[in-house]
Amino acid sequence: MSYKNKTYVAFDGDNDMKYYRLMTAWKEHDHIEFDFLNAHDINSARDTSTEESIKAQLRIRMANSKQMLLLVGENTKYLRKFLPWEIELARKKDIPIIIVNLNNKKGYDDTLCPSVIKDWKYTISVPFKLKAIQYALDHFPDNYDKWKNHPDYQDHRYIYTDATYNQLGI
Repeated sequence: MSYKNKTYVAFDGDNDMKYYRLMTAWKEHDHIEFDFLNAHDINSARDTSTEESIKAQLRIRMANSKQMLLLVGENTKYLRKFLPWEIELARKKDIPIIIVNLNNKKGYDDTLCPSVIKDWKYTISVPFKLKAIQYALDHFPDNYDKWKNHPDYQDHRYIYTDATYNQLGI
């Protein structure tokens, strides 16, 4: 479950910070059922730091993470500095990636996703909806290991069915 494993959240810090902050607000709110251990709480990487010191801090966060949320907004595809590097690091560490579409699309959005993730099949895409994100955090990492090694599930990008979204009230 998501509350037992740290979650690395990758996003466009210039344009999508408000979505990240909203998720942390959901987490802190007593009457909202949303929880994740935020890897960003481990240390801080300041914009004024050198690129290598920021990457060192991000490596520590990633080393302590069991899943990644990739927030995908209008400009994510064009990021060239840290985000592609973070995705590649997650791939090397075999960390499941949950793609969260800020435009609320339920499937993979190749018009917004960065090219570095284009050919990586073992991801799941969900809309930026509290219940969808929580469901993915609670279920996808456990299924990831089964799916990626099962011959019937090779070469797939995963999405939840309409029945799953109906069950979640989305």
